[in-house]
Amino acid sequence: MHIHILGICGTFMGGLAALAREAGHKVTGCDAGVYPPMSDQLRALGIDLIEGFGADQLALQPDMFVVGNVVSRARLADGSPKFPLMEAILDAGLPYTSGPQWLAEHVLQGRHVLAVAGTHGKTTTTSMLAWILESAGQQPGFLIGGVPLNFGVSARLGAAQRPAPAAAPLGAKPLFVIEADEYDTAFFDKRSKFVHYRPRTAVLNNLEFDHADIFDDLAAIERQFHHLVRTVPPSGRVVVNGLEESLARVLHTGCWSEVTSFGAAVSDFHAMGEPQAFDVVYQGHAVARVEWTLTGVHNQLNALAAMAAAHHVGVAPEQAAAALGSFQNVKRRMELRGTVGGVAVYDDFAHHPTALRTTLDGLRRTLGTGARILAVFEPRSNTMKLGAMKSQLPWALEPADLAFCHTAGLDWDAAQALAPLGVGPGQRAQTAPDIDTLVTQVTQAARPGDHVVCMSNGGFGGIHAKLLQALQK
Repeated sequence: MHIHILGICGTFMGGLAALAREAGHKVTGCDAGVYPPMSDQLRALGIDLIEGFGADQLALQPDMFVVGNVVSRARLADGSPKFPLMEAILDAGLPYTSGPQWLAEHVLQGRHVLAVAGTHGKTTTTSMLAWILESAGQQPGFLIGGVPLNFGVSARLGAAQRPAPAAAPLGAKPLFVIEADEYDTAFFDKRSKFVHYRPRTAVLNNLEFDHADIFDDLAAIERQFHHLVRTVPPSGRVVVNGLEESLARVLHTGCWSEVTSFGAAVSDFHAMGEPQAFDVVYQGHAVARVEWTLTGVHNQLNALAAMAAAHHVGVAPEQAAAALGSFQNVKRRMELRGTVGGVAVYDDFAHHPTALRTTLDGLRRTLGTGARILAVFEPRSNTMKLGAMKSQLPWALEPADLAFCHTAGLDWDAAQALAPLGVGPGQRAQTAPDIDTLVTQVTQAARPGDHVVCMSNGGFGGIHAKLLQALQK
């Protein structure tokens, strides 16, 4: 089959392209501003990429157009379509489908799907779970919205037959681990992506309000999470964070599968000890110990979620804990980009206020109170651009000594939102309309021994390299 992917450079669609190519399909694709790292990965796989969404791409005559959720029926100021290729597909009556639906029909069918959902930690937890299963000899397939350092790729098909069948229900099916996103599927399918995946093991890691561009309130997201729960079969397992009231409401609406909880002291799985080294307690008994390089309570909870999911497919907690000891995290998750003049510069994907807070909290726990943390962030997600969570920013940045905000593209006053911290030169927070000004502010404030954490869900204008270069001078 020849598929042509619209919006191929996103992490999900790029991963789908890699899976389709590995499965033997011919894959081409297009995107606006074809960009690395996904463009480099795809070209290395021999996938032809086209710049833009021109209608002339109909000449490729694929068997199926696979449409990413970046594509819409939007019009430009002059009235012309923003995505002329999509208009031409509709006009010609050609076959098209969404990425999640194509994946469900052509990759996930016949596999035991382990889906990891949640507002935060999806990529990290999915990576942990894939690594646990890999270490247990299961050779899982996976599709992750980031690059786990243990694997070096964001997606692979995995074994066609399960290498070590477990005693669990349907234990002979090959395993596939997927990051299960609640964002919408496509312009023609406004359901969350994850309802397509039909998991047998569903992880509900946490749930907060996010994606203010498509959800009106938290209740609307809870409804989508309940749609996911509805798809889990009776022999399946829902792994749920016992600390989250929102998830308790989701399950109270109805659950038809086995439930395993983690996190709370009364949960099936909980932790005793600091996040860097802790005992795992399963149903009241200490069964394993995790000693690893990751920090933060959020990663401790991610680990418990991954272990509970792996347990459902026959991996014992002590085996899972040993695997986590060699887990190397994910690119752009507190990734040290370099140290110059005693100043360490990190890259982190955090963008929601809670994610900012947990990232900074984790680093503060590791460093103690003696070291200074400089938080550099851009409110880039649609939710943050809308200003839906600006009031939470002072709380989110509290663990940092200094905070620097990139304000380009915002319709709200970042200085006003950060006022409780004190804003301006010599104050605890500063704002900058462009990257160069931001770099100047940070380098003027930095001193040996500082830890600079750059947080964004985008490229952040290459700020990491610019900071390291400026610090060198």
